[in-house]
Amino acid sequence: MTVPDDLRAAEPFYGMFVRDLVISCSIGAYPHERLAPQRVRLNVDLSVREAAAHRDDLGDVVSYDTIVAGIKALVAGRHINLVETLAEEVAGLCLDEPRVLSARVRVEKLDVEPAAASVGVEIERRRRRRTAEIVALPYGRGAGGEGAG
Repeated sequence: MTVPDDLRAAEPFYGMFVRDLVISCSIGAYPHERLAPQRVRLNVDLSVREAAAHRDDLGDVVSYDTIVAGIKALVAGRHINLVETLAEEVAGLCLDEPRVLSARVRVEKLDVEPAAASVGVEIERRRRRRTAEIVALPYGRGAGGEGAG
């Protein structure tokens, strides 16, 4: 039996998203892709645990500014071979925020295939699950450890 880490049944959540974020980055497995940055489009959909009490305060929500800044920091000053790698890193960045329950990330290269608007991948990752311990009491034993008869 598995249960989500620190998630209670019927816990309220909301969706947060970043749509069509276009950034320039060094990405690609081929040698010619290392010569110049490429445009990639990212879409991020998050399921976020709601705060216990909504106080109209930025601290009660996951900030899209933080997510966007984190994505830009991930690609800054480095080369990434695969769009799959970038998608995994973005999902990991999002799930590092304890209130994020799941992340769906789409990464698209915009200028690779002339006959297509884009090529890329989409992944979905959920907060890590843990195995719940099941404790079996011997038949006929009560909570006090004494037999029923």
